[in-house]
Amino acid sequence: MTTTPSVRPIAPHVDSRRLEALARRVRVADPASAQDVTNAMTGEVLGTVPHGTPEDVAAAAVRARAVQKAWAARPVRERAAVLRRFHDLVLARQDEVLDLIQLENGKARRHAFEEIMDVTLNARYYANTAHAYLRPKKRQGVQPGLTRTWEVHHPKGLVGVISPWNYPLTLGISDALPALVAGNAVLAKPDAQTPFSALWAVELLEEAGMQPGLVQVVTGSGAELGLPIIENCDFLMFTGSTAVGRTVAAQSGQNLIDCSMELGGKNALIVLDDADVDRAVSGTVRACFSNTGQLCISMERVYVPGTLWDEFVRKFVAATGAMKLSPAIDYSGDMGSLVSQKQLDTVIRHVEDARSKGATVLTGGRHRPDLGPFFYEPTILTDVDDTMEVYAHETFGPVVSLYRVADEDEAVARANDSEYGLNFSVWTGDERRGRRVAARLQAGTVNDAYAAAWGSVDAPMGGMKASGLGRRHGEHGILKYTESQTIAVERVIPVGAPDGIDPARYARLVTAGLKVLKRLPGIK
Repeated sequence: MTTTPSVRPIAPHVDSRRLEALARRVRVADPASAQDVTNAMTGEVLGTVPHGTPEDVAAAAVRARAVQKAWAARPVRERAAVLRRFHDLVLARQDEVLDLIQLENGKARRHAFEEIMDVTLNARYYANTAHAYLRPKKRQGVQPGLTRTWEVHHPKGLVGVISPWNYPLTLGISDALPALVAGNAVLAKPDAQTPFSALWAVELLEEAGMQPGLVQVVTGSGAELGLPIIENCDFLMFTGSTAVGRTVAAQSGQNLIDCSMELGGKNALIVLDDADVDRAVSGTVRACFSNTGQLCISMERVYVPGTLWDEFVRKFVAATGAMKLSPAIDYSGDMGSLVSQKQLDTVIRHVEDARSKGATVLTGGRHRPDLGPFFYEPTILTDVDDTMEVYAHETFGPVVSLYRVADEDEAVARANDSEYGLNFSVWTGDERRGRRVAARLQAGTVNDAYAAAWGSVDAPMGGMKASGLGRRHGEHGILKYTESQTIAVERVIPVGAPDGIDPARYARLVTAGLKVLKRLPGIK
């Protein structure tokens, strides 16, 4: 007699059978090799996925390339239609993936929903704009009227996407969407801690009409699989730490493939002396503690003028202390858990180091094992100086340091005094002043907290200095996945001295012509 394995309920919309089905999407040579995925809310084993090897990466690349040519041959409008159907499926099935995100990552559901918004915004945007970005464009020829020139874009071929654990759906699939609609195949490696959300998204893309096998997902150790991915791809999109990014950039350069990276940040928020304090406090809470502070673009440094210091600090501490920490798989919590023991250890180390060296903890500063193994309270520090690890190093947790400044100039100078330049924030009652201050900041994006700039997918997003290379979103976010080609056709006469004309006379004629062209309107 055969028995049916028991199905273990895990969350309202996820059970063990569903996780096993997602894991089976990963193809490896040795199915017996497996790695556990931890439930961030409880610390227990959530499920298992295959533990891939470099050989598995190479095999996945071969499978993806075998499908890519047929996909690239489909008209752009057909590829875009897949993204539109995917957009609708994500919205319709969001409850399931929201459960997955919370289980894998530990974040509050309200922050998990931001990933639904991000993925659907990207799908809609590139479905609606890909044709315009990818169509051949007429360019000015070297000899106006005599040279016809076009710019054409071809898919790179196979794009590698290495994504982190902090936004498992957003970063697991959103960067792949423009690559796909541009005609590429994708080799995706989600973080070992959070593979299920990305596998879920690939399943929905295939249901939406994407050719099966076009996106290959490999699971395993980043240290073991990172280089094989680079060696088997034509372009790499990487999101992660600056330290790892330096290694990945060097490896990509060695293999002569281009790459785009969003890396670390020690982001700064500036409150100007004309800001509405209540609005600034509300925005600062969002900017610092969304996703439990595990956000590359969240704020860890806040600069407040002395004229607003007492009121701002009092209200910010009260609002932060009132936040509800919760492991619930629903919308009741304001903040969730950290993702792992490693992340918890970093947060504890930063806070205790600062406290031991004279920093003041205004609220928070405690591990909360009563809620779950990796919970930590939202924490506000003052009296932080450059002897403390938290001063300049990214914490990537619910910890923010407040600094009193004399004026706007000091705030800008101190915000820019960092090796990082990813996402900064300015709060003011005068929009024109805010834009002027923002333009002085050395950061790739400047906005209220993080969502306004990140969600404006028609505009580029990325970091300055040690915070990254390249940009995602907008035309940058799709054209980077293409090879640009120039096609030029000569008409009537070639560039250069025609046969039978004295080269010196030709040079005199061209010199005169260039002087005339300089004065003609419309000539670039």
